[in-house]
Amino acid sequence: MSGNRTLGLVAGGGQFPFLVAREARKLGYDIVAVAFNKDTDTEIDQHVSKIEWIKLGQLGRLIKFFKANNVDQVVFAGPINKPGAFDIRPDIRAIRLLFSLKSRNDNSLLTAVAGELNSEGLEVVSAIKFVPGLVSPVGNISKRRPSEAEKNDILFGWPLLKNIGAMDIGQCLVVKERVVVAVEAIEGTDQTILRAGSLIKKDFTVLKTFKPGQDERIDLPAMGLKTIETMIQAGASCLAYEAGKSLFFDLDEAIELAQKNKISIIGIDPEKPLEDQI
Repeated sequence: MSGNRTLGLVAGGGQFPFLVAREARKLGYDIVAVAFNKDTDTEIDQHVSKIEWIKLGQLGRLIKFFKANNVDQVVFAGPINKPGAFDIRPDIRAIRLLFSLKSRNDNSLLTAVAGELNSEGLEVVSAIKFVPGLVSPVGNISKRRPSEAEKNDILFGWPLLKNIGAMDIGQCLVVKERVVVAVEAIEGTDQTILRAGSLIKKDFTVLKTFKPGQDERIDLPAMGLKTIETMIQAGASCLAYEAGKSLFFDLDEAIELAQKNKISIIGIDPEKPLEDQI
């Protein structure tokens, strides 16, 4: 048990903040949340003791709210709409932080925000602490194993995506017949998959990995039932992801839907040679 400690929840979009709040309450935490206009589901206020709605960039206000409510640990859960990030209106504290950075990519910015919180006695912890069951599994999790063509696409695309990730461009790559079809940038994984489908129609492989240097406490790759639904809509035939360093939502439902549509899903163990796993 936590001893009735107060957990600060930075709530982005989707179901993730709700899952973290539910499991944290089971552990005895009192939860106060900061939520974002246009991103966070408004029903989150029914799952926390207190909530503060802010705009992107109001870092000082976020810190002030958490400290006023005796928070000592902070957890990030849920995505923020990246195109919307261009509408950011930074406060004085955020402006100072931005000007201190050599690069304003995802990794640099999120790590710097975590550092600001830690400097105020607000320890940033991984959401996995509360929802370990969401960690993506290793191995072939659907009945159909990757075809020879899909295996070749995984072997071809995996190191490319790792290099793309190291440049903090994106976490997703689409490949067909050892040709790169689409690279994720600001639009996100689902839109990347749909864009690939508009170009080649069917039977392509989707790769999803953890970016080298990514802060595991704040920004883990995520996929789920919606990913499989998007793949079906676009015509994708295979999903390969980095197991243990990503989250998989609605896993059982996703597997069932994938199997009905003959989609292969495989989790790659980053500690083992890629070629031995597919």
